[in-house]
Parts: sequence; C-alpha cells; structure tokens
Amino acid sequence: HESELIKDIVKEISKRLNPTFSSDVDGLVGIASRMEKMNGYLEAGLDDVRFIGICGMGGIGKTTLAKVLYNTLKDQFEASSFLANVREVSVTRGLVPLQEQLLSEVLMERNLIIWDVHKGINLIRRRLCRKRVLVILDDVDQLEQLQTLVGNHDWFGFGSRIIITSRDEHVLKSHGVTNTYKVRGLDYVEALQLFHLKVSKGKQPTDYRVELSKYVVNYAGGLPLAIEVLGSFLCGRSVEEWKSALNRLQEAPNEKVLKGLRISYDGLDRRDKEIFLDICMKKLDSCGFNSDIGIRELLDKSLITIVNNKLWMHDSLQEMGWEIVREHHSDKPGKWSRLWLYKDVYHVLSTNIGTDVVEAIIVDVPEMTQLEAKSFSTMSNLRLLEINNVYPTGNLEYLSNNLRYLKWHGYPFNSLPVSFRPEKLFKLNLCSSRVKYLWKGIKPLKELKSMNLIHSRNLIRTPDFTGVPNLERLNLEGCTRLLEVHQCVGTLKRLILLNLKDCRNLVSFPKNVCLMKSLKILCLCGCLKLEKLPQDFGEVECLEELDVGGTAIRQIPPSIVQLVNLKIFSLLGCKGQPPKILSSDFFLSLLLPNKNSDSMCFSFPRFTGLSSLQTLDLSDCNLLEGAIPFDIGSLFSLEAIDLSGNNFVSLPSSINQLLKLKIFCLERCRNLKSLPELPPEIVFVGAEDCTSFETISPSAKLGRSGDK
Repeated sequence: HESELIKDIVKEISKRLNPTFSSDVDGLVGIASRMEKMNGYLEAGLDDVRFIGICGMGGIGKTTLAKVLYNTLKDQFEASSFLANVREVSVTRGLVPLQEQLLSEVLMERNLIIWDVHKGINLIRRRLCRKRVLVILDDVDQLEQLQTLVGNHDWFGFGSRIIITSRDEHVLKSHGVTNTYKVRGLDYVEALQLFHLKVSKGKQPTDYRVELSKYVVNYAGGLPLAIEVLGSFLCGRSVEEWKSALNRLQEAPNEKVLKGLRISYDGLDRRDKEIFLDICMKKLDSCGFNSDIGIRELLDKSLITIVNNKLWMHDSLQEMGWEIVREHHSDKPGKWSRLWLYKDVYHVLSTNIGTDVVEAIIVDVPEMTQLEAKSFSTMSNLRLLEINNVYPTGNLEYLSNNLRYLKWHGYPFNSLPVSFRPEKLFKLNLCSSRVKYLWKGIKPLKELKSMNLIHSRNLIRTPDFTGVPNLERLNLEGCTRLLEVHQCVGTLKRLILLNLKDCRNLVSFPKNVCLMKSLKILCLCGCLKLEKLPQDFGEVECLEELDVGGTAIRQIPPSIVQLVNLKIFSLLGCKGQPPKILSSDFFLSLLLPNKNSDSMCFSFPRFTGLSSLQTLDLSDCNLLEGAIPFDIGSLFSLEAIDLSGNNFVSLPSSINQLLKLKIFCLERCRNLKSLPELPPEIVFVGAEDCTSFETISPSAKLGRSGDK
C-alpha cells in the first residue's frame, strides 16, 4: 500500500510540473457554443469507450477546440495525453515517438523506449486497457496513425474518451468513428469580434477602418486562420497601409493563409487535384475524371461542402486554387492550365499566345469583344470553354476535340466547325446563338448528355441525334424559327427533358415517341402551329409533366390515360380551332353522354387512369356547360385545379370525391351560377369576377380558408 501511495504522489507532482495548454479561453471567440455541441458527443459521465472525431477544413479551429477540451476534461480522467501534429511528426520522425509520448504521458513514466511499432501496439493495448483515459490525437491524416496509436475500443478502460481531429472525414469513418463534429466557420458577429481582438486588442475602430474591417471579415468568410493572420498583420498600421494591403489581397491571397490551407490539397492524388482546380473554376461537371469518387474525396478532406444540394467552396480555398494555377508561370497566362480573369483571357486570345497547356477558359466578358477566331487553334487540349460576348473575326475553323464542356452565350456562327468532333463532350450550351444548324449528317457524341439552344432564333431544324444516344436534356425554348425536330429524337431512350416552349413555327412532333422510355418533362407550351400529338403518346410511360398550353391541338389522343405517372398537366389557353365538320371524336362526345355542340372543339378522353395527377390547368380553354367530364372525381391524387376563364354554368358533383384537393381556381368564370359540395381538404377557392354566381349547393362546404 505504501508503494501505491508513493506512485500516486509522484503522479500528482508530475501533473503539476508538466507544462499544459492554458485553460484560459479569453480571446477564443465562439468557443463556448462549439464546446456545448461537443459535450453532446462526449457524454463524459458514461462508462462506454467512445471515439469522437472533430473534422473541418484547415484553419477552421479544430486544434483550438481540441486544446480547450483537453484542459477542461483531463482532470476528470485517471490519465490523459495530447498528441499534437500527428501528421507532421509521423512524416518527420515516424510513429514510434508518438507511441512513446502516449505511454509516457498516460503512465507518467519517463525515458520509456519502444523498439518498433508492433511492440508499441502491444504495449499500449496491455498497459492502458484498465485505465480510464482521455487521449487527443491532433491533425490525423492516415488510417495507419489511428491503427497504431489508439487501435480498438478494448485498448482502453471503461469511460475512456478518444478525440481525433482531422481534415479527412474518410480516415475517421474508415476507423469506425461514427460520432464526428464538423466544425463550421464563425458567423459574421463572431468573425468581426475576433478581427477586432487581433487588430486592436478588442477595441472597435472609429475611423475609416470600420468599413475596411467589414471588408476583411467578408473576405475571410468566417475562417479563423484568415481572420487572425490578417488582423495581426494590420495591427498598428495606418489607414493607407490597410488599403494597400487589401488591394494586394485582391491580386494574391496571404501566403500564411495559403500555407495553412494547402496541406489538404497536397494530400490529393493527381486526378483529384484536377477535379479540385476545376471546381475552383466553378465548373465541376466538365472534369473528365471519375467525379463521383473524386468529389467524395474532396468532401472528406473538407475542401468542399454541400449547401442546399449544391457544391460550395470557401473563398480562401478557391483563391488557393487560383494561386496554384499561377505558381509556375506567374506572368505568362498562356502557359496556365486555366484562365478565369477577363484581362488574362483577352491577352491570350488577342495576342494568340495560347498553348496546349491551357485546359480551361471560363470568363464573363463584360462587353462585346472581337478576337481572332484562329486564336483557338493553338489550344488543342482545351477541355472547358465558357465565354460570352465574344465575336471572333474570320471563320471559326477549329475548336479543341478534347472539349467536354462548351458554353458560348451568343455563339455568332451558323454552325459548329466541320472539323469539330468532340467525342468526350457531355454538355453543350449555345443559348441565344446565331446557329442555323449545328452540324450536318451524324456526329458520334456518345458522351453528350445536355444540349441547350434556348433563344437561338435562327435555328430552323435540329440535327440528326442518331450519334447522341445518351442525351438526357434537350432545351430548345424560344427557337422561334424552328420548323421541325428530327424524327430520331423519338429514339432517345435516356431523354428526360424536352423543352420546345415558344417554338412558334413548329408544325409537327416526332411520331415514334413510344421509345422515349425515360422522358419525364415535355413542354410544348406556345407552339402555336402544333395541331396534334402522336396516337401512341400514352406509351411515354415515365412522363410526369406535360404542358401543351397555347397550342393548336384540338384532340388529345385516348392513349393519354395510360400515363399513370403524370403529375402535372396544363392545357392553359388551349382553345383549339373550329372544325369543318362536327363528329363524335370531338371533346364533348368523348367526355359527356350529352354533348353540347356549342362547346369548344377539343377532344380529350376520360380522366380515369390518370391516378397520379396532382395539378390540372384547364384555364382559358373556352369550356362551356357540360364540358367538364363527370368522371373528374376519379383523379384521386389531384391537389390543385384551375378552371379560370371558362364559360360553364355549373360543375360536376363528382368534384367532392377529390379528397386531396386543396386549391380550386374559378376566376373569371362569368357564367358560373352555383357550386356543388366541395371536398373537405379545400383551403382556397378563388372565385373572383364570377359575376353570375348565385348560390352554393345546400351541402356545399368551403374549406377552412376558403375564399369566395
């Protein structure tokens, strides 16, 4: 017992003599809220062994949080150890010194020697398995570091807590760490407070520096590293020096900030580095690599995040990417792999100094600019091209066949170059172009998935799509001179969206639509001369949205009832045209047992079968009394219906069977005199300007928020 007492005394004395991190949290802005969140992961009072990760981009405050946790919690454990700079130490000295430090700090034994990693693993597992310990590993970047230092849960005694900071979430997941706190940047108030603390010892500036302070905080984007570095640098300097320093930031980021951020980038493989630099250009999709795994790697290393289902990158990381592009040829943009500033793009294209090193040009040209068309001929490895307001002089005879993404707003030529055969192209956007035809014959573009030619008002006909079997999106909205869509568009089995809105001269629609097995969205709104749809239209089985409003269509094919997935259907303003001879094929004879020959000449089969329909727009269709089909109550999924601007007097009683109906629009139905019983879920009934309205059926019930 005496020997045990002596050991306890020695340990207590060692604890007091050993230097520890200051527990003073003054100046640690925002730490309290982050500590509170970490407490939810730690639950230090429980007896389980728990591994907790702290993850985030470089400079976000992971190490600072870990140090505060260590100082706050260490006295609650039997022993503790803080292993700082694990990444750096393991590279420069290996893992054995870290094992020795861990055991020395926990066991309070100095001069402890470990001969190799495997012996260190056995020693850690054997000596710590009965101790309740707090161990913090700071800046881990390899799975091997975790395997050799903290191994499994059974290496430690009940109630132990192992905290690991890393920029790489994948490393944590690979070791089975399921509880990970992702550190976010400071909010604006916190960032401003930290900046004032660094630049003026917490005092708020009173002169022009107030506005400059706001600029710095916005520039730093909540990154503590950037705020501290810039605040310390500007401390004690004049207003003019502040302005000069901030102007320099616009040209090149601070080197200390870059150094802190670049560690994660340097740990990527070559392909993932290319993906990262592409994202810095704001054009992920154009990367020709396996982006799925690459994006996962960048997410894991906290180089990008996802906000509202969109990729987001911190401004400081983006600036780092730009600096990486420039670092080897700072004054020779023609030798950069990527160009993004107007002055550099203009210089390269106007002087024809582009080289095969250039892979990407993405720039917003502020005003119409004329350049030599031949300037593109020297950039044979160009993968990404996004420009606007560029009108080359001469004929465009060459574009790189390595292009994977081409966006040229206002493309000024009649067609693409004859020699242009970009087999890897997967996104083509020539909106508001002067194109009359894209290409003649068949071009093998098996990778092309998206084609956008909206408002290309000179386009007369689409190309042959035979060589584009994987096209998913075709947008031809506003191509007002378009006469026809090539028949082979009906064979595009992967096409999801086809937009022909406001193609006012389009007179026909491809007949073989039955092969469009993936089509979900079809917009024909505003195709004024389009008179009919194919008879087998109902075989487009995946269709979810159909808009034929404002067309000359007079007859909807009976097969439409086969569209069991149709959710949105609009016939807005679709009045049809008077027929020369009335027949039983027209609207009333199909919908009603008592047809009214004065109704509009528009054919439509019964509603039964459209079981998924949620929104139906029949407004301004000149529907007369009896024109609404009696089986409208079979639309069991219907939530909103618009019958505004029609001329019927009453409505079918089966409307009360629409149990999911919430919105019912009847504005400008000036002949409408009565309403039947309404469904119980109605929340809005719009009946403005229904001038003949007299009564509601005795059993009719307006919804909770019904308007009449």
